[in-house]
Amino acid sequence: MRAEMIQIITGLLGTLGFSILFNIKRKRLLAATFGGFLSWTAFLLLAPVVESEPIRYFFVSVLISFYAEMIARILKTPTTTVLMAALVPLIPGGSLYYTMAYALGSDLEKFVDKAMSTLKLAGALALGIVITTMVMRAIYATRTIRDKKEIHNGND
Repeated sequence: MRAEMIQIITGLLGTLGFSILFNIKRKRLLAATFGGFLSWTAFLLLAPVVESEPIRYFFVSVLISFYAEMIARILKTPTTTVLMAALVPLIPGGSLYYTMAYALGSDLEKFVDKAMSTLKLAGALALGIVITTMVMRAIYATRTIRDKKEIHNGND
């Protein structure tokens, strides 16, 4: 439990640092930092339930993308402002490092294995973001069409 708390706090502080680096201001800074906290907490909470790391990455990226979409509407800011910062704890940096270390060390078998693992994690993140974005855009488009029909019907 102690190790998980340290990881969560580190994820929160890392997100805060990147948010400051990305020049995110005021309320958006708090929302982005909370998103980083939420992303790593959800990742750790899913560990006992979902054994596959890429599947956990997918579920967490869906959750964080949905969070970013909602916060972006509330704060009237682009979704990417919150989303990119909130995903910082999930960046597979260690996996990327070892992929390159194996490549530079000419260990082809380990390189291919680690590269495939890294690509699965990155793909899961991207897929979760894309699916959530598509669903949210469809919802907003439907809502906009419905609102326009109501306005048009009210003018007749």
